[in-house]
Parts: sequence; structure tokens; C-alpha cells
Amino acid sequence: MSPVNILNIILVILVFVIAGLVLLYFYIGYRNKNKTKEEIKLAEKKGKSSEYTSSVQANLPRESILKFMEFDEIKDNMIVRKNRTQYVMVVQCQGVNYDLLSEKEKIAVEEGFVQFLNTLRFQIQLYVQTRSLNLKDIIEGYRDRVKEIQKDVEQIRAKIREVSDSGNLQLLEKLRFEERRKVNILEYGADVSEYIARMSLNKNVLQQKTYVIISYYSSELGNVSNYSKEEIDNMCFSELYTRTQSIIKSLASCEVSGRILNSEELAELLYVAYNRDDSELLQISKALDAQYDALYSTSKDVLEKKKAMLDKEMEEKAVEIATKSLVTADEKLEQEKKMKEKRKKQLEKKAIELIDEYKDDMSKELYDTTIEEVKKEVNKDENIPDEKVEEPKKRRGRKKNSEK
Repeated sequence: MSPVNILNIILVILVFVIAGLVLLYFYIGYRNKNKTKEEIKLAEKKGKSSEYTSSVQANLPRESILKFMEFDEIKDNMIVRKNRTQYVMVVQCQGVNYDLLSEKEKIAVEEGFVQFLNTLRFQIQLYVQTRSLNLKDIIEGYRDRVKEIQKDVEQIRAKIREVSDSGNLQLLEKLRFEERRKVNILEYGADVSEYIARMSLNKNVLQQKTYVIISYYSSELGNVSNYSKEEIDNMCFSELYTRTQSIIKSLASCEVSGRILNSEELAELLYVAYNRDDSELLQISKALDAQYDALYSTSKDVLEKKKAMLDKEMEEKAVEIATKSLVTADEKLEQEKKMKEKRKKQLEKKAIELIDEYKDDMSKELYDTTIEEVKKEVNKDENIPDEKVEEPKKRRGRKKNSEK
């Protein structure tokens, strides 16, 4: 085949390709135009329907969201439900690691749980809630403790400066040892707080808590029409508290400890149950501390500020007085120790002088043994007289006068 024929064939193919692309372009433009018209029609229909629904909603009665909640209020560590016909208390349980127990301990736990089930005389509910572990409170607790240790270190260093001026080396060495010990604790606490802060960056740290829900119905009291709401609340609280305490004691038989949630913890439990996602970002404890539930927020009372300032001044003064008293007491003890040694030497000298008067009447062996016994007795005797020992010459003078 000649090159001319090949070029003609390629030219024909290119013509057909170009014609197909032109047809495809016009087809796509036509379809998009029809689609736009349909969207405009649908939008017009939706606008009419939204106007219709808004007019219908305007005629419907609006009710409070509280009517859709499953509780009325939280009061006295209780959840009040169904127009004060049901009162609920919640016990948070802290279990034991069953897998790490021995066989005898496992059997004892199982028997205790069976005993717990047999002692039930009313209905209970078990509720398990999984939430992200909140490490912020733990970190703040560690940091507060680190600040307290830092204050202790500063106080010890202030004592060291005062004692160094007095020249008491023994007390100075004790204070420096205490300073090193506190500094080591301070560095360890700072490392722990930083490690937990890094752990808090991990969002996959979960915590599972188990709760026992105990209910009491006001109908169990009988006819309550003659009682006020406060009287009904108090009576139901007493009965419900008794039930809760019996549950806690029964759980203790199977090595499970429990405690009653207070009102704030109950609010947090319900808040997490109703707001799974937002509970990780907005904590109810922080909201309550910031007084988001109050109509207005106030600063600290002036009297409270003055009291805090006076407490700080008293603490600084107490540290100063304690340091001075410690130095004075140490010096006084040192002086008493020196005086005691001095009195012992005087007493020993007096006793030896008395024995020397009869030295000629004793053998050398008896004399040496007597001197040694005198030294031993003086060192053993703790009741050393405070007054000065009289001079032996005066006693000898009186002895001679008496002989005359």
C-alpha cells in the first residue's frame, strides 16, 4: 500500500473522531440544561412546601424540652421522676480484678455474689457507662501537689539561710538533707505530671464504670395525699437511703465496694448519657465551677480575701518563729549538754579528792579500782545536781574544827 493511501485512511479516521466529539459536546450541554430546569422546578416546589410546613408549625402548640426528659429534677442525691412518684439513687461500684485471684478467692467472691442476689427484696438495675478517661483533673491534682512541695522547698531554703548565719553545722546538715529529699520528690512529681499530660493527648483512653440503680416509689408509703412535697421527699429519701446502704453492705461480701453518687455526680452521669459527643469537650464539672448555671457571677468576698491574706502572713510569721525557736532550742540543748559535762567533771573531781584523803590507808590496787568505779558511777548517774560543788578545802577545814 502506498503512503498516499495510508494518509487518506488516517485523515478519514480523524474526521470521524472530530465529528463524534462535536456530537458528544452538544449532547452534554443539552442534558445539563434540562437538569437545571428540573432543579429550579424542585426548588420552587420545596419553597411552597416549606411555607406550608412553617404555617402548620406556627399553629402547633410548643412544649418545653423538659417534658421529653425522663426525670423531673435532681435533689438530695436523688433523681426525682414521674411527678414525684419515683425516686432513684445510684451506687457506683468499684470491682476487684477477678482474673488475678486464686481459686479459693474466686469461689469466695462467687459465693458472696450469690448471697447478694439472695438478699435482694426489691428491684435493681445495672448500668454500665463507657466514657473517655478525663485526665485533666488528675493532672491538675498533681500540679497542685507539686506547687505545695515547691513551697516546702522554699521554706526549707529560708531556714537554711537563717541557720547558716548562726553557725550550727549539725542543724544545717539536717536541713540540707531534707532539702535534697524534697527536691527529689519535686522532680519526680513534675515528671509524672508531664507524662500524664502527654497521655491525655491520646483520645482512645476509655474508662468503664458500673452503677447499681435503686428505686423507691412513693406509693409504697401508702396514702400520701395528706403530706406536703417536702415531707414526701424526706420520707422517700430515708427509705431509699436504707435500701442503698443494704445494697452497699451486700456488695462488700463479694469484694465490691460502692458509694452513693452526690447530686453533682448524678448530673454528670445524666449529662454524659444524653450528650455522648459533647461530654468530652464540655464537662459539666467545669461548667458548674464557672457558674454557668447562675444568673450572674461574682468575685470572692472582701472578707475572704482579707482572711486569705492574713492566713498567708500568719504562715510566713509562723515559719520565721519556728526557725528561730528551733535554732534557740538547739543552742540551749547544746549549752545544757556542756554544762552537764562540766558538772560531771566537777563531781568526779570532788569524789576523787575525798578518796585521796584516805589514800594512805588503802592499797594501790584498792585505790585504782575505787577511782575507776567513781568514774563509772559519775557517767551513769543522770541526776546531776545543778548547784556548784563546794570546794574540798572548806570541808576539810570544817572536819578539823570538829576534831578540835
